[in-house]
Order: sequence, then structure tokens, then C-alpha cells
Amino acid sequence: MAQPTSDLQIVSLSVNGQPKTFLAESRRTLADALRHDLDLTGTKLGCEHGVCGSCTVLLDGAAVRSCLMFAVQASGSEVTTVEGLAEDGELDSIQRAFTENHGVQCGFCTAGMLITTHALLAENPQPTEAEVRDGLNGNLCRCTGYQNIVKSVLAAADAKSTDRRAG
Repeated sequence: MAQPTSDLQIVSLSVNGQPKTFLAESRRTLADALRHDLDLTGTKLGCEHGVCGSCTVLLDGAAVRSCLMFAVQASGSEVTTVEGLAEDGELDSIQRAFTENHGVQCGFCTAGMLITTHALLAENPQPTEAEVRDGLNGNLCRCTGYQNIVKSVLAAADAKSTDRRAG
């Protein structure tokens, strides 16, 4: 029986605005690389089948399931994790809305919800409640009935709209 060989690849990407280069096996998922190679543990692994959404990150601005892609596939890209959402050490408007509207329970799904909300509001800055529910339908939460999460997204949209009008 042949011995397994290590198939290491150089992965270079930008994570939360910082250049990162590391070695990863070709089959290492982006989620595992973020958590174990870069120590960004905000990205959670729930189902590891792309169903729960807890591993969602932004890849070049698009929400992706980091458990379903290999780290080498992200090479050359910009990755944003939940750790990269804060602005100058302060919660961003979406994080504040989730906090103020009780959109956070145990916190396991929160990173994926926040990242998905960023992508949703970038595409649709003023979604209806139905559009929010549709936009979050790939993110599972076992603690809530989603009402406060939806309320948080709508509040974040309102806050961003107010910020745009004031600016």
C-alpha cells in the first residue's frame, strides 16, 4: 500500500484587508484554512455540507460557503470574515443592529448571518421583510424563530439608508 503524500500549495490572498500567504494541502477547505491556519475562528463549521450557512464569508464581495471551497480556489481573492466587519475597532452598522434588536442568541450562526446580511444589503439596500427572509433562507438558526434576525436586517438597512442620506 502506497504512503499518502502531502500536496502542499501556496495560497496568497487578502483577508480582511491584510495580505496572507500560507501553505495548504490542495484539499483543505477555506473554512479550515481561515480557522486553523489564520486563527480566524469567527467563521464557524456547522454542517460542513453548505446547508447551515455558519461558514459564510465574502469572497470578492460575494457570499460563499467556505466549507464548500478549497483554500487554493480563493488564492488571489479578497476574503472578508466576521472579524473584518468592525470599523476602527467599532461594530459596523449591521453588527450594531443585530445587537440592538436581539438578533443574536447563542452566536453560532451569527457570523454567517452578518456576512450574508452584508451581501444582501450590498445587492438590495432596502429589502422588504419577504426579501430579507428569502435572502437569509440559506442560513439556519436553531435558537430563534428568525423574527429578531429579520428585524435586525431591516434595522440595518434603515440605518445604512439614513447614513447615506446624511452623508
